[in-house]
Amino acid sequence: MDVPAAPAMAFKAYKYKEVLVRDYLLADSYAPYAAVLGGILMCKLAYDFTRIISSFNFKGYASLNDMQKIEWNNRGMSTVHAIFITVMSVYLVFFSGMFSDQLDGPVTVRSSSLSSFTLGVSIGYFITDIAMIYWLYPALGGMEYVIHHMLSLMSTMYAMLSGEAHVYIYMGLITETTTPGINLRWFLDVAGMKNSKAYLVNGVAMVVTWL
Repeated sequence: MDVPAAPAMAFKAYKYKEVLVRDYLLADSYAPYAAVLGGILMCKLAYDFTRIISSFNFKGYASLNDMQKIEWNNRGMSTVHAIFITVMSVYLVFFSGMFSDQLDGPVTVRSSSLSSFTLGVSIGYFITDIAMIYWLYPALGGMEYVIHHMLSLMSTMYAMLSGEAHVYIYMGLITETTTPGINLRWFLDVAGMKNSKAYLVNGVAMVVTWL
């Protein structure tokens, strides 16, 4: 019995992708590692930038204790990552055309250099953040944070190295859009602004983004 043309083409595309990943992507891994290092560097710059900007523009920053300052800077770092990965996820999923129904082959094995690079940057963030959580445990988060970051790290790393499941990873990473609001709420709370209009507006915005 003849196999329909479309499924046969999809199967061939998938097998070709397997060979490509095994013989080329995994065999030449300097590009993914470079992206990961770039993500770690981004975290370092974001952490330091948050510390410097806060020192000059928020008078109460100097009065925070050492642990509060570390968490303040860490949340600045996570906000930068959240903005970056949300923008890139929305672009790659909805506007890049990489996951379009008009393309042949399973959507689960589609990837690109930009897509892999973006995942590498996100992996760099997860490595940096989990290292800080572990080093200062449990001040920056308990076991739930460790488990969350480990699962995120492993799944994202698998997708980057295999070229598979990028669409699923990015659909999950889009939820990082709520992170800036969560961090801003913490900033306002620590700054003693829970009764301000900014705190109220942020709460409404968080409800909208969560929905």
